[in-house]
Amino acid sequence: MITQPIFRFAPSPNGYLHLGHAYSALLNHDMARAAGGRLLLRIEDIDPQRCRPEYETAIYEDLRWLGIAWQEPVRQQSENFPDYQTAIAGLEAQGLLYPSFESRSEINALVAEHERRGSWPRDPDGASLYPGTARTMSSAERERRRRAGESFALRIAIDTAIARVGPFTWTESGSGPQGQIGSIAAAPQMWGDVVLARKELPTSYHLAVVVDDALQGVTDVVRGRDLFWATSIHRLLQTLLDLPEPIYHHHRLILDTDGRKLSKATQATSLRELRAAGASAADIRSMVGL
Repeated sequence: MITQPIFRFAPSPNGYLHLGHAYSALLNHDMARAAGGRLLLRIEDIDPQRCRPEYETAIYEDLRWLGIAWQEPVRQQSENFPDYQTAIAGLEAQGLLYPSFESRSEINALVAEHERRGSWPRDPDGASLYPGTARTMSSAERERRRRAGESFALRIAIDTAIARVGPFTWTESGSGPQGQIGSIAAAPQMWGDVVLARKELPTSYHLAVVVDDALQGVTDVVRGRDLFWATSIHRLLQTLLDLPEPIYHHHRLILDTDGRKLSKATQATSLRELRAAGASAADIRSMVGL
């Protein structure tokens, strides 16, 4: 049976879209059309502190202005927390998750102590790996602290999870930071015991994106090269949860004049500002090289 390709664009409403978003959205749109497939839109709004309704409204306005059409309904992560809780329960049933109760400052202090004795590993994004101190906490102590209402993060015991599934790969139709393409050996150990949920929030980006892609039937994940190595974690979760494996296509990034990736955090010029300055949708395509 031939499956119709399904692509998706999944922005977070925590700021206005910029040229980097435009490139990814347009590329997904163009690839879906060329493949005779469908394009879905997903709003990744699991962070209630940063996501705002006006940014979500602006996403729809900007995409329509670019000439991008998507299939309804739009999936909104904040409306689907039970789906992520089900996935967490599945991983807990396999004995792969444990709670860590340290605050960020406490974890930083633990890492600093290790670094005084030598180097300490960092993940592909440059963050220090979690030292794993909560792994040895007794079940009774974990239960006592959870009953006391303490905040915690649910982490995956990465070594145990990898041993459970053995070596695995993903199919890359784009290219990685060093031009990697084809069958890519996953290396989730680079991320350490990543957080998959918290007491206050039943999911993380890694878990939510994997669950969403499966439930939406996404066959082709087209996204920025900065997420290339995150695919190792995503493929691990797909394997553990028995979810389908999409084809991945990691595209080039749109950079600023200093060679840095465009970012909301660095206040990259938004599409709204470019539109207000007189740019057309065709101009945006030209700016991003499409």
